[in-house]
Amino acid sequence: MEVEYYEEYVRNSRGVKLFTCRWLPVSSPKALVFLCHGYGMECSDFMKGCGTRLANYGYAVVGIDYEGHGRSMGARCYIKKFENIVNDCSDFFKSICGKEEYKDKRRFLYGESMGGAVALLIHKSDPDYWHGAVLVAPMCKISEKVKPHPVVISMLTTVEDIIPKWKIVPTKDVIEVSFKDPVKREEIRSNRLIYQDKPRLKTALEMLRTSMNLEDSLSQVTIPFFVLHGEADTVTDPDVSRALYELASSVDKTMKLYPGMWHGLTSGEPDNNIEAVFKDITLWLDKRSEGDGTELLAENYKHNSSPVVTEKVTDGKWSRNITGQKQQKKRLGGRYLCGWKGSQMHHNFEMQT
Repeated sequence: MEVEYYEEYVRNSRGVKLFTCRWLPVSSPKALVFLCHGYGMECSDFMKGCGTRLANYGYAVVGIDYEGHGRSMGARCYIKKFENIVNDCSDFFKSICGKEEYKDKRRFLYGESMGGAVALLIHKSDPDYWHGAVLVAPMCKISEKVKPHPVVISMLTTVEDIIPKWKIVPTKDVIEVSFKDPVKREEIRSNRLIYQDKPRLKTALEMLRTSMNLEDSLSQVTIPFFVLHGEADTVTDPDVSRALYELASSVDKTMKLYPGMWHGLTSGEPDNNIEAVFKDITLWLDKRSEGDGTELLAENYKHNSSPVVTEKVTDGKWSRNITGQKQQKKRLGGRYLCGWKGSQMHHNFEMQT
């Protein structure tokens, strides 16, 4: 299918010039998909593969570079307030949804890594507006393995308004551990629009606070979602996605783990893995993109006997678990670490692949 690509600059409520882009199918789209990129990333080049693939499957795909990211204006990768990112994305995405040609189309959020947090917060600000979300290795909880000590957080907080833009937060080479395919990894490293310096102090604290706040409110997530995570991801712990799946109040929620895959599921894996991931994403979207969206929005909030579907690939086997909506959520180890434990490990059926 032929894809049309467009670029446009818009100004946010603070007067900052932001870069936006769109990948559109030639015919009327099945639905709208709005991209929320990860920390330090950008849409036009890094998420081009995602945009073109989804547009080839018939979706109108819309992206925006956050303030200070990619081609947008602002101090490089400086996040003064995380809510600014959320509001900018929400305002722009809704402006697209309001166009006459899109008013009868369903609206889906798509977030990768930190973009998963952005997508969830966009949903939280207007729970009745969105029809679903695809969340790839989302940043929605701080793993217990890496959570900073409260004393460290307190010390950094005391100086964040004095040296907010200082690049003093130590971090590992995220690109090196995110993208498995060495050729793709070097292509990503050569992208000058991607921020590759140390995180700024204020930025790191805003991301930390956002993750912790989301962790405390995962039960408020009601949007239908599909969360995907590589089991070998060392950037965001798969337990983060398990926590989201376990605690979210969504009637329609699906989770899939990919053995051996890293953080960059859609851009850093070998081609066959990436194609498999996008096949799963488009199948999920296709099932939820029919009609004008009114019925689906109503169903999201009925909280009746609609099934919850969990999918997991393990050792060459496809496993699926269907449970009732009223399944009791479990608190593990004094914290919501979740995961499939106890009776949830018994799958209803398996199919050899």
